[in-house]
Amino acid sequence: MAALAGPAGWRAFGTRAPGWLPRGPWAPLAAGLCSRGPAGAERPEPGPRPTRARQRDGIRSIVLSHPKRRNALSLAMLKSLQSDILHEAESNDLKVIIISAEGPVFSSGHDLKELTEEQGPAYHAEVFQTCSEVMMQIQSHPVPVIAMVNGLATAAGCQLVASCDIAVASDKSSFATPGVNIGLFCSTPGVALGRAVPRKVALEMLFTGEPITAQEALLHGLLSRVVPEEQLEEETMRIATKIASLSRPVVSLGKTAFYKQLPQDLRTAYHLTCQTMVDNVALQDGQEGIKAFIQKRKPIWSH
Repeated sequence: MAALAGPAGWRAFGTRAPGWLPRGPWAPLAAGLCSRGPAGAERPEPGPRPTRARQRDGIRSIVLSHPKRRNALSLAMLKSLQSDILHEAESNDLKVIIISAEGPVFSSGHDLKELTEEQGPAYHAEVFQTCSEVMMQIQSHPVPVIAMVNGLATAAGCQLVASCDIAVASDKSSFATPGVNIGLFCSTPGVALGRAVPRKVALEMLFTGEPITAQEALLHGLLSRVVPEEQLEEETMRIATKIASLSRPVVSLGKTAFYKQLPQDLRTAYHLTCQTMVDNVALQDGQEGIKAFIQKRKPIWSH
């Protein structure tokens, strides 16, 4: 339901074979492992994994790598993505996650072959529930998650982009929630979309299924930045590297507080964030940053 194709250089971040490699600049993640989350996310799927994940210098790169299926968010893809997102999520070595895709489509959304009546409602419920869990886990994850989009992102693929904390896209990218055209209204994608763009924009996308361009997506708040395709990887890595250079405890505290205060009324939001500021000042890195500023030196973060 969404399409994001990462540039060729992005493919160098990993191979299809799972497991840890003894050498190389990017350390691949162990397949099927995660530190928390549903038991189903901990079981590796048979056959090649539909995602690849590597980590270096605090930056984890997760690549949707099933371009022949337009990176459809099948149950196997969702569980693989979930595993890669949650793997050692509490590790101080992890500072930021980038989600990209191989091929011309970021993700076409759910695999419609899994939604036929032959599969049955119990299976359908598992697909949608797993997808919803992944989207919520992105928001509740202790580190920022960046979508790097280079192509079409539709339905649950658009939902994935909307769920990420930051989204950078090439100017050739487009976004749509076209389920209504095949009799399957994009109700769950609408949850993330409706929280990322104005209501009337979301509803036009949901009611018509028509795509919007990257520039329109930027204008309405679905994207953080739009750049030429040849600059996409560089710009995404620039943002990720900046985040990775900062204090993980401070960024994690800030992300949690931001999402916690959003649905609150103004007074409650300020009450919550005032306490967050107090907690931040009490952090080791909070004090280190203040002392470094006063002493006109660079801070030395704990993590």
